[in-house]
Amino acid sequence: MNIYSKILCCFVVGWLALSGSTLWAQPFANKKYGQEDKFRQLEEILPTPNSYRAATGEPGPDYWQQKVDYNIDVTLDDEKQTIYGLESIRYHNQSPHVLKYLWLQLDPNIFKPDSDANKTRSGRFGGAQGRVSTGEIEAIKLRQSFEGGCNIETVTDMQGNTIPHKVVDTMMRIDLKSPLPSGEVFQFKVKWNYKINNARLLGGRAGYEYFEKDGNYLYEIAQWFPRLAAFTDVNGWQHKQYLGQGEFTLEFGDYIVRITAPADHIVASTGVLQNANEVLTEEQRNRLEQAKKSPKPVFIVTPEEAKENEKDKSKETKTWVYHAENVRDFAFATSRKFIWDAQGHNVNGNETLAMSYYPNEGEPLWSKYSTHAIIHTLNVYSRYSFDYPYPIAISVNGPIGGMEYPMICFNGPRPREDGTYSSATKYGLISVVIHEVGHNYFPMIVNSDERQWSWMDEGINTFLQYLAEQEWEDKYPSQRGEPEFIVPYMQSTEQVPIMTNSDSIMQFGPNAYTKPATALNVLRETVLGRELFDFAFREYSVRWKFKRPMPADFFRTMEDASGVDLDWFWRGWFYTTDHCDIAMDKVEIFELDTKSPDENAELAKKKKESRRKSLSEQRNEGMNRRVDEFPELKDFYNTYDPNEVTDEQRKAFEKFKSELNEKERAIFESTDRYCRVVLKNEGGLIMPVILLVTYTDDTTKEIRIPAEIWRVNNLQCDTFFVAEKAIKEIELDPYRETADINRSNNYFPERFEPTRFQLFKGGRVGRGGATGGEENPMQRAKRLDEAKAKAEQAKSAAKEAEDAPKKPEVKTDASPAIDKTDAEKREPTAKSDDEAARTKKKELREERKKKKKKEAAAVGADK
Repeated sequence: MNIYSKILCCFVVGWLALSGSTLWAQPFANKKYGQEDKFRQLEEILPTPNSYRAATGEPGPDYWQQKVDYNIDVTLDDEKQTIYGLESIRYHNQSPHVLKYLWLQLDPNIFKPDSDANKTRSGRFGGAQGRVSTGEIEAIKLRQSFEGGCNIETVTDMQGNTIPHKVVDTMMRIDLKSPLPSGEVFQFKVKWNYKINNARLLGGRAGYEYFEKDGNYLYEIAQWFPRLAAFTDVNGWQHKQYLGQGEFTLEFGDYIVRITAPADHIVASTGVLQNANEVLTEEQRNRLEQAKKSPKPVFIVTPEEAKENEKDKSKETKTWVYHAENVRDFAFATSRKFIWDAQGHNVNGNETLAMSYYPNEGEPLWSKYSTHAIIHTLNVYSRYSFDYPYPIAISVNGPIGGMEYPMICFNGPRPREDGTYSSATKYGLISVVIHEVGHNYFPMIVNSDERQWSWMDEGINTFLQYLAEQEWEDKYPSQRGEPEFIVPYMQSTEQVPIMTNSDSIMQFGPNAYTKPATALNVLRETVLGRELFDFAFREYSVRWKFKRPMPADFFRTMEDASGVDLDWFWRGWFYTTDHCDIAMDKVEIFELDTKSPDENAELAKKKKESRRKSLSEQRNEGMNRRVDEFPELKDFYNTYDPNEVTDEQRKAFEKFKSELNEKERAIFESTDRYCRVVLKNEGGLIMPVILLVTYTDDTTKEIRIPAEIWRVNNLQCDTFFVAEKAIKEIELDPYRETADINRSNNYFPERFEPTRFQLFKGGRVGRGGATGGEENPMQRAKRLDEAKAKAEQAKSAAKEAEDAPKKPEVKTDASPAIDKTDAEKREPTAKSDDEAARTKKKELREERKKKKKKEAAAVGADK
């Protein structure tokens, strides 16, 4: 073995020893319990696969679900704000079980004063600031007095015989005369009524809004009829009480619904209108046909027609008939205030009519954006999941901020009364329409259990909403989706895992919407890559279209279709409250010793010269030293330079190089650096490692390392790479893709960035926002335009006066002469008051100047 080989061997062995934690790392174990295995598989957590739900995440060969069909007559009393209904229900028992009773949901019962939801309502009165609005006080009192709830009048079989039933808060059990066998159908009727809640006061997911200016109502009606609770292979009857936060678990079925409302109302509804000839004018029907082929929205009811419609309140009624197939719910909206626009849309041959309904209070925002946002949503979501299967997609403006139902959704944002709107309102409308229309896919078609797992519809839908927003326009101001948006929540203390029952979630929005959406974005961009993720996600969507998936089905399908073990990802993001904080603990850079005596001497010289003198050395400069007084004390070593290169050293180096072969010489003469980066997992959440190396010539190199680097020691690991040039900086997570909560430990060398603060002059900071307070940009522009127009008018009037022929002055002696001085004395003008004040101030200033001069002269005399 030659000399070079020995040197190279020592170098490699040394590197292996340094980087051993990557190749043969020993866990940094807790002495008592041992280290947690972040890569442990989820088999003991996920339910065991069976013939209903396969290990691959797809429906098993024996998968089943129930079916419920409804035939409903409903009447709206516009004077009493009350619903009266009669329904015929056809229940198909497609399960392998015999049923002795059925459970129905009575969601309006949440508004009863003694409901579990009202009795368990929590929250600090007045919040942290001790501020309570009059509206809040009104709502608190109204909850205790409002006669809400579903009043069940009768429950009978089809022959009119009474069926025993028991109401349990928001659920009702009906006891069957004889058990319902598997594969059989049971039909029965329910008659009921209930008072509609004022959504502006009591909140909720449905209700009415009253417009004082014109005395009209706008109704958004949902959770309005007794409907079957879900009976599933996982939970049996899902009859967890409706407490308000956990939404709904429902069965698919077909609906025929007849809605009777005032004759001057316009109705928007789930399903397809069956009797347009009876409820629409010929002009409206013609416009509707035109809209189906139009490239842009067409008014079916114009803003002017809607305003005219508000004036007279008809005492007559009309009945609108709708038919919907294979939907899990039914909702509608009705008002005489509605403007209505529509546009046809085609996705791979599926014809859909996109429509928006809104009062004039929504203009000009709604006619500009709502229907466009519907169509945009259908385009994007269909590309990532499946083609939109329904013939209708509707967005309605009313009192509900954002709520979804099959084919129809309710959305709240409106401009201000002057027609202006802030950027937040504009993008808030576009985003909420995308989100609520997107719910047609999740959970209206991919029918997850909302009462138990909010993230399965809200989180997945928010993820797709982010993708759709980014395709709307460049730099769209999305509020959720980017990993850095979730950082404040990830470092907060009041958290529970995503896999928490809907009604037990803390910080509901970040937990059920933002965190799962962020997790899926990280999975798509950083862990799997877009191609693998998109294939797997579409596979999940298609597998569970019109079926009821559970979390395990989603987790297993994503792994099954991508071919990547993701148990560590689901465990960290969904089953814990760990956060990502990976720190660069240490960076070591190694350069190969070339053994060149001249090169080593030069390096030693530069190192010595770059060394800053110590404090003692600085203070000892110029000191009288003994060897200066007695030069004979100096010898060879006083002038000896240990770094001086001898000819003998040079000859030895040349001989060493001559013994190298061509391959060895190339490696030996390489200028590569070898870099070891030691990483610490401070936050607990396992994530891939992304490094951006910047060289001194400002070129860069990106290094991506899978999360498996943590598989042996999830507290600390290191990585090693070859740097072709001198390194200037290394940055961890340079593109902010891992939701790392602390970026201060992501740099080598460490960065010191000042924290900026705001300075303001005295006073207090005012309050304002999108709906009040300071001017929004559109209002400011409008005010400036109006001022400019007034100035132009004044200028034009002055010019007209100047150009007009002047009339000759007529003098008369009829008016008595007025002594100006006396008049001014009798009635001083504002101008004379101002002049007097200025004169007084001037005199005071002169007096102060004279006083200062005297004081200065006195001081000079004393000196």
